[in-house]
Amino acid sequence: MSARLVFLGIVAFWLTMNVLLWRVEYGIRGGDTPVPMQLVWRKILTAPDASSLSVYQQGERMGYCEFSTGVGQQMATFDEGKPPPEGFSTRPGYQLHVAGNVSLGDFTNRLKFDARMRFDRFRQWEEVNLRITSRIAVFDIHSLATNQTAHIKLSNDGTPLLERDVAFTDLQDPGAILRVLTGTSFGDFLNGFDASEVLPGAAAQKIEWDARRTRVKIGTEAVPVYRLETSVLGHPVTVDVSTLGEILCVQLPGDISARIDEWGKP
Repeated sequence: MSARLVFLGIVAFWLTMNVLLWRVEYGIRGGDTPVPMQLVWRKILTAPDASSLSVYQQGERMGYCEFSTGVGQQMATFDEGKPPPEGFSTRPGYQLHVAGNVSLGDFTNRLKFDARMRFDRFRQWEEVNLRITSRIAVFDIHSLATNQTAHIKLSNDGTPLLERDVAFTDLQDPGAILRVLTGTSFGDFLNGFDASEVLPGAAAQKIEWDARRTRVKIGTEAVPVYRLETSVLGHPVTVDVSTLGEILCVQLPGDISARIDEWGKP
């Protein structure tokens, strides 16, 4: 008799725990759980696989982009049948790489972009390199956190058309940026206007992210994701990240989105 009671107790405990887990994973509110932004950021920087996304505007495919990390690039060189080297996950520094190309409206020449960001072991950025290439010009930005400046260069067929350094303190002042890039006249002209009326809140806006764990439908299955949400100049921005740190979908203003191909499959 006692053995039967123990058996029934174990079964009841197992069923109860499975019901609770099911509610957490599939319940209407169970999957909507706030999470620290630092957790999601760490997941993104240590994602083992690259994220290949198609870029759309108003439902029309306009290009592609790929997110990858230094961790994922290093793991790709290891033998799949063997575990990563000891201490691999704790190596200092991270790298985020974004590359792709898009076509903009009636502009027949596609724009190629390539961006790399390097972070220290505390996930604070150290260096940024961005290159945007078109048929008529190449636009480069290079910045080191220690210098507190952004080096901007515009060239055509290797010939520099513009090359300037912009201090971080000037990045919130449209007039200061234009004075650096184009000289004093247009920048002084812009100072006659209130920039807050043209770009309300742009200069002083601090972007703050809200992170939570939820579930979204990808193909025929509902899968758990981290959803990041913010607002830029009053326009919502949403990013869905897998629990392994892969970028799955990005929703931007202007009805622009980037998402994995499996996102819209039935």
